[in-house]
Amino acid sequence: MPEMHFHVAWPDGTSERCYSPSLVIKDYFAVGRSYELAEFLARSRAALNIASERVRAKYGHPCGRALAQLARIESRSKQFTNATNSRVAIDGFEE
Repeated sequence: MPEMHFHVAWPDGTSERCYSPSLVIKDYFAVGRSYELAEFLARSRAALNIASERVRAKYGHPCGRALAQLARIESRSKQFTNATNSRVAIDGFEE
């Protein structure tokens, strides 16, 4: 499967390199665009769950790295939940 990474900029200005076992991330995010926190979370959940299911279809088990990445995104986003107008930007893709 074609693995990839996507780079996000959190509302506090920090950057993070995130993992996906599938290029499906490109269907949910666009480089240079920012997303309201709730939308970013929803798109991340959808894309990473699809990616994990693609691994399951091919190898017979879900992708632990994709699910761990989703857990990391959900955990990190909690610190911005109460902030006003929190947005997460997509800075780039790596294939």
